[in-house]
Amino acid sequence: MILFELLELSQMASLPDYRPKQLSLGPLEAEILRIVWELETVTVKDVHDRILTDPDRELAYTSVTTVLNRLVKKGWLACNKQNRSFTWTAIVSQSEAKALQAMEQLNQFLAVTNPDIVAAFADSLDQASCDQLDAIAQRLKAARQKREER
Repeated sequence: MILFELLELSQMASLPDYRPKQLSLGPLEAEILRIVWELETVTVKDVHDRILTDPDRELAYTSVTTVLNRLVKKGWLACNKQNRSFTWTAIVSQSEAKALQAMEQLNQFLAVTNPDIVAAFADSLDQASCDQLDAIAQRLKAARQKREER
């Protein structure tokens, strides 16, 4: 899973300038964030109605409000008040979130202090994965050279 996301990251543009205060999300937070990405601008009613389209689900309206506000505090959403109603929009796009999460996983992977574990993992890769890792290494080298030229 980590390798797949890291390889996917290598195909993306650079990381976004903005980073949420807290990357970790609970299952309901992640579900509601996906709804916000899909609808772009939401009210509590929009999210609540979407979740309750599943007849097996139960969720209080106030729980949706709580989770939306928690996502604002974590830095994932912005809340806008218009007259007496509130709307929420994503600060980070879905593709930016994938890049940030992949980068976080890469950092955790690289934090392994035993190089033998990392080497054993690398030895088990197929040729396509090795080729993609080589491409990542080339991009890193080019980025370092560019920084040194400044």
